[in-house]
Formats: sequence, structure tokens, C-alpha cells
Amino acid sequence: MIRLAICALLALTPGMAVAETPTLLTWPDLTKRAQPKPDATIAYGDDHLQKVDVWMPTGDAPRRGFPTVLMVHGGCWTTSIADRSLMNWIANDLRRSGIAVWNIDYRGVDRSGGGYPGTFLDVAKASDALLTHAKRYRLDTRRVVAVGHSAGGHLALWLAARGRLPKDSVLHVAHPLKIAHVISLGGLPDLAATAASPDNGCGVEVVGKLVGAPSPARADVYRDTSVPRLLPFGVGQDLVNGAEDRIIPLRLGTGYVAHARAAGDRAELHVMPATGHVELIAPESAAWAEAKRLIWAALR
Repeated sequence: MIRLAICALLALTPGMAVAETPTLLTWPDLTKRAQPKPDATIAYGDDHLQKVDVWMPTGDAPRRGFPTVLMVHGGCWTTSIADRSLMNWIANDLRRSGIAVWNIDYRGVDRSGGGYPGTFLDVAKASDALLTHAKRYRLDTRRVVAVGHSAGGHLALWLAARGRLPKDSVLHVAHPLKIAHVISLGGLPDLAATAASPDNGCGVEVVGKLVGAPSPARADVYRDTSVPRLLPFGVGQDLVNGAEDRIIPLRLGTGYVAHARAAGDRAELHVMPATGHVELIAPESAAWAEAKRLIWAALR
């Protein structure tokens, strides 16, 4: 590999500038900033992680309520890595732009009750709770856009696909919240592909903890957990990925988009140059500007 890189440099035309490696944001670059706070927090269960933060724009709501984003944090489906507060900076940015945010939390695979089915049941209950509280917080539920980062990208897409869950699955409900559009920021939608990719930043063992062990009654653990198995679900999907993302390999985005399109769904991949994983949820970044453009387009 090193020899190939040296040969490539020697083959450059004399005088040609060598492209510099972009300086990427690190997690402390984001998390050490002063953290904005939500307007309200509601509980959808008894566990301290079964919470939703509500971010409300100022001023009077439109007649049908504020345009609404349902937000899902990542962290490799693992609570000790991240919780909903990781999304506070972009939630605040949307609030300032006139968009309400329903930022959900859930029990990760490292918490009692997490994994299968608990993690999935949590995000489903947190999502459906939006319908219960919409009137109180003046939320427009006609076109809810789901936005998820990293592992949250998988969960946001899964929420949009709930109408396709097998009826014999413990995760199936008759009338889930309808998601109008999904924006995945460096997501991991294909769990089988993630489990087969040791170069992904979450590792492969966490997928097994998330989906549970196969059994005679449930031989295919991806049947109701991995988004490609639920295609097509008839919801527009935008995937925003960093060209320099060292945590989520770009092929996991390109591979999923190919699956979605082949199944007949509308899916687009937006590859952002000079962008890693953290930039995707940094409000000043070009990647987030693109995500916001896509959010507004979907809300309209």
C-alpha cells in the first residue's frame, strides 16, 4: 500500500500541487462547545432513557403547527457512546430556523432492556408519542421528516419503514407515525452489510447485540430490523455522507442506495467533500447546510 502511494506521487506531473488532506472535526471539537438546551422534555416510559426533548421555534405557529423534524442520535446503538444531547447543536439550529424538533432517546444495547426488541420498541414508542403530544406543542404531523445520524440513520429509516414490518413481528403495530421523508447522515441502514464490514467504526459485534441471536422461532434476525429487508416502503430518502468519513465506509451508503432504487424507492446519495463523521452534525458545516436544504425541501 505504501509503495503504491509513493509511485502515485512520483507519477505526478512536475509542478502539480498535491492535494492536502482536509483537517476534520473531532468529537471534542463539537462536544466541548456550550450546549444549547431544549424547551421541554417528555417521558414515554419509566426508564430514564425513555425521554424526548422538544425544541420549539419562537413566535406564533402556522395554522397547522410548526414544521417538524423527528431526530435520532447515533453512537453505535450504544448509550455509553452517545445520547440525544449529541444532537443539541443541530436541533437548536433548526429551532432558530423555524422548525420544531422531536429529539428522541432510547435504551442502547449496553443497557437493561436494550437490544432486541427493546431498542426498536423504544424508538417506535418515542416516535408515536409525537402524535400524542402534537397538539400541546403545536406540531404539524402531516409531513414529519426523520433525521438520523450514524446508527440513528439506520433507526430513522427503520421508523419510516415500520408499515412494512411482518405482522408476526413483536415490533409490528397497526398505525405507526407516518414519516414523510428520511435524511440519513452517515447512516448504517444495512445491518447485514455492517456486520460484514470490520472496517466500520462501530465494529461488527454490536450488530449481533442489536438484532439478537437467531433461534428456531426467529431464524432471520434481519427480517424486521435491517432496512433493506423492508424495501420498498414508499418514502423519499436522502443519504448525506462524508467523503472523508473514517467511521462509516462510503460503500455502506452507495450499497444501500442501490438496493433502495432497485426495489423502486426514491433514494439519493449526497457525498460531501472534505467531510468526516462529526461535520455531519456540526451546524456550521457545509454538510449540515446541505442537510438543512434537504429538510426544507422535504417539508415543503
